[in-house]
Amino acid sequence: MALIEVDRNLLNRCLAEEPGAWKDFVDRFIGLFVHVINHTAHARSVRLGQDDIDDLCAEIFVSLLSKDYATLRAFRGQSSLATYLTVVARRITVREISQRRMAEALGHVNAHKSSIEQAHAAAAAPPENAQFDDQEELNLLLKELDPKEAEIVRLFHIEGRTYREISESTGVPENSIGPTLNRAREKMRMKKVEVSR
Repeated sequence: MALIEVDRNLLNRCLAEEPGAWKDFVDRFIGLFVHVINHTAHARSVRLGQDDIDDLCAEIFVSLLSKDYATLRAFRGQSSLATYLTVVARRITVREISQRRMAEALGHVNAHKSSIEQAHAAAAAPPENAQFDDQEELNLLLKELDPKEAEIVRLFHIEGRTYREISESTGVPENSIGPTLNRAREKMRMKKVEVSR
């Protein structure tokens, strides 16, 4: 589907920073972003509260504004603007959910709470290599698990796969993925406590 004239005009107004253009953009696309967030979270078995959805919407809008609208300027008009923004919003949502899962796996966030904000507090350390450090810590803890458990944790927390995708990949029944993850996380937390003593 091609770029329609109303979206072309709206995009040009935003990039020219015309008064009221950004508000019109937000009003036009916030519903799309909420839909993408809910669909993406549901596909990954993540429960989101309204605060989480609001946080993710804000993250998407901030990303679109950053570096002088770099993401919007990268749009080449080869699809509809809505299609392009859907891909952008999904990528950001998956990244944020993955950061939360990483924080959960490392025991920074209660696995039964769905607050993206808690994940930010845990995962957003000042150094740029904080994500790498968490990844390194997770990889070390994975070595303490049975190979099957480690594979399931890796697929869920690092790759952001759904329970169904993990089941298809590993042959473990879908209804066993959750309990396996809980057991594995508990083992990792216990090991982390031992190491920190």
